Amino acid sequence: MPKFILKSMWAVAASILLAVGVLVNAQASPDTAGSTAKHPVLVELFTSEGCSSCPPADEFVQKLDTLQPVPGAYLIVLSEHVDYWDHDGWKDPNSSHALTDRQSAYVRALGLSTPYTPQIIVDGTREIGLSDPQAVEQIFREAVSTPKVPIRISTVTFDHSKSDLLRAHLEADQDNNNATADLYLAIALDHTESQVLHGENGGRHLKHVAVVQQITKVAKLQKGKNLVEDVTLKIKPGLAPNNLRVVAFVQKPGPGKLLGVAVWKAEQ
Repeated sequence: MPKFILKSMWAVAASILLAVGVLVNAQASPDTAGSTAKHPVLVELFTSEGCSSCPPADEFVQKLDTLQPVPGAYLIVLSEHVDYWDHDGWKDPNSSHALTDRQSAYVRALGLSTPYTPQIIVDGTREIGLSDPQAVEQIFREAVSTPKVPIRISTVTFDHSKSDLLRAHLEADQDNNNATADLYLAIALDHTESQVLHGENGGRHLKHVAVVQQITKVAKLQKGKNLVEDVTLKIKPGLAPNNLRVVAFVQKPGPGKLLGVAVWKAEQ
């Protein structure tokens, strides 16, 4: 299975995005105040600390998350660490076979040739390529213009006295959508760092954002019916509540088209 693409290609990718105006200059400040009024777009990065091509992609996603550079969009990112690099000298502490399975399911659903790292999927339907700036710009433009199911996450609480439980109140409006779809919760570390000791990135200090710890299907949306759901979810022991994000997203089976997404972040 091909596992990587060259680091230089990710440098080219950054240049491409700069050229088409998707990324703004690094001194820009994020538009956090207006994020809830912007159109939510889910950006999933499949990555690994064992892959020497991945750190530039990790940094790229961090810039998307911090700068929010796509006009009219609120980019909600997820870093999904796969496990097929874990036998090449370094076991990624955030890797998961469930995330490897999710990536493989995308490859089948989208008719792609193979999974690899780093790989970026936008809104469950489009893979970001590296050689066509017009295509990259078009993918984000289409994501911003595609109607989404409004999702709200509220009253998120954590109970570490009872087997590390997360409770959240979720609402999803189906007024303009006639599809049956699944509602997922992704629990992610807001940020994390790692000193890699071995493997292709041996000696490097890596930083990551929105690092997925688990993705769980919590409900099913029915055609034309709004959803109001109180969710109780068992999460990985020891996660610090002040370093978590909760991402709720509605997606057609497959995994298929993303119909809506929202994020809750702990106060830092």
